[in-house]
Amino acid sequence: MSSEPQATGDAVDAIIEQWAAVRPDLDTAAMEVFGRVFRLARAMGDRIEKAYAPLGLARGEFDVLATLRRSGEPYALSPRELSATLMLTTGGMTGRLDKLERAGLLSRSPDPHDRRGLRVTLTERGLDLVERAVGAGLAVQTEALSSALDAEQAGQLADLLRELLSATER
Repeated sequence: MSSEPQATGDAVDAIIEQWAAVRPDLDTAAMEVFGRVFRLARAMGDRIEKAYAPLGLARGEFDVLATLRRSGEPYALSPRELSATLMLTTGGMTGRLDKLERAGLLSRSPDPHDRRGLRVTLTERGLDLVERAVGAGLAVQTEALSSALDAEQAGQLADLLRELLSATER
């Protein structure tokens, strides 16, 4: 990747240019990629958060409801399974579950297969809300993606990011 700013430069180009001025010995190619990935994640996270706000949901709450929804019927998982999927501590998960249960979006009940365990299940209200929220979030993501890339470019980017993510998670 070039460290020369392009005509349509962005904030990362400016950062790269500054590093080139003070440390011309640095290879900033990785910074060009990850700087943009970080900024993109933050910008899209903010947009998605705004899409969920009218529904009364924060991103973390959506994540719990969406994980239950993706699990398929009966939309139930143990708190441990939820924590592992969302990479949350049990304490962090408990706080989210408490809030969502108070809102009537999920329920906790004894696990019929484990006397010591619990099952967290989406309520009808939770299922309806997550269906609306996933649509709202995807609309924001689709609009952002299609405003910048065609379908082939988006597919290529998804493939490249999959490879990069796989390599960094090893």
